[in-house]
Amino acid sequence: MTTDVHTWIGPYPFRDVPHPDPEILVRVLEREGVQSAWVGHLPSAFWRDPSTGNDALFRALERWPDVLRPLPCIRPDWPEWERSLRAIADRHVAAVRAYPSQWGFGPQERAMLDLAVACGEMRLVLVLTTRFEDARQRHWMDSAGDLSGAAIRSIVRASQHVHVLVCAAGRALIEEVHWGLTPAERARIWWDISWLWGPPEDDLAHLLRTCGADRFVYGSAWPLRLTQTPRANLALLPDDVATATLASAEEIAKAAQLAVQR
Repeated sequence: MTTDVHTWIGPYPFRDVPHPDPEILVRVLEREGVQSAWVGHLPSAFWRDPSTGNDALFRALERWPDVLRPLPCIRPDWPEWERSLRAIADRHVAAVRAYPSQWGFGPQERAMLDLAVACGEMRLVLVLTTRFEDARQRHWMDSAGDLSGAAIRSIVRASQHVHVLVCAAGRALIEEVHWGLTPAERARIWWDISWLWGPPEDDLAHLLRTCGADRFVYGSAWPLRLTQTPRANLALLPDDVATATLASAEEIAKAAQLAVQR
């Protein structure tokens, strides 16, 4: 694993998260043998205007440019979001985050589709988050539902240049979306493995066999989840998929870069 695509820094509004700080993340990556991480600003998902969170994210990570790579957030129903996206693209980030469920967007939200198209044109990967917590442990004020398969499919279909990474999805959602897309559309979406079960359910092994290992990428959901979980699930894969090679963050970013050139 060269890159963990699913990490954040910053506090979580609904429970205490110990040490959600970039210097701790650097140490966690070193401990787990992971070279770098795509990092989001966790509070921004719940703010009306994420722009100040983006500024805080860039400042917090500037000491570790080769290890911690910022994934700023763009809210496409906010004034002048196009200007913000262009400014972010000028900083040579690989991807941007969006949180349609937290913003109350429906599956066909025009603003979200416009953002997907704009990201495709600017060669940016669009990162979506299915959930932050299991529904059984959410705070009563955390009223946003999980990201739906219909919303994901509509975003992938917004443009042939859109490249999407979906984090924290379970087997049921992945199968619903994967088998509901055409082969060409499936080639533009990836899933992180942070919420996929290993033994005894073996959901990860099943999906590697049926959907292909090249549709999956390493992610941990740190600091909301343990970084050891995806590593353990990979180590416990059955023999027939034990040597399967996941996609890398670099491959995803490169695919988005090449799409506009074709």
